[in-house]
Amino acid sequence: MAEVIFLPPAIKFFKKLKDKKLKSLYENAIKKISDDPNIGVMKHGDLEGIFGYDIYYNRINYELAYRLEERVSAESGKTEIVIIIMAGTRENFYDELKRYIK
Repeated sequence: MAEVIFLPPAIKFFKKLKDKKLKSLYENAIKKISDDPNIGVMKHGDLEGIFGYDIYYNRINYELAYRLEERVSAESGKTEIVIIIMAGTRENFYDELKRYIK
């Protein structure tokens, strides 16, 4: 199971999220990603190195963007880290993600 770190845009989204069912879907998605970090779809072009994970709820497509890093320590060797970059609805999601990354 990989360690999970949240960046400020993801933290902001989750703090504002009021719908308990949708919040639960995101929590389940993050657990699945931490269990198997390669479960998402690898993005190409400007977003190379970033994975996307889709969540469907109430006929709306929500996205979760993350990337993987490895931390090497003397005690435990290699540890995989999942960095949750951003979460939100699909509308303008990737444009906002590109702006945040640059």
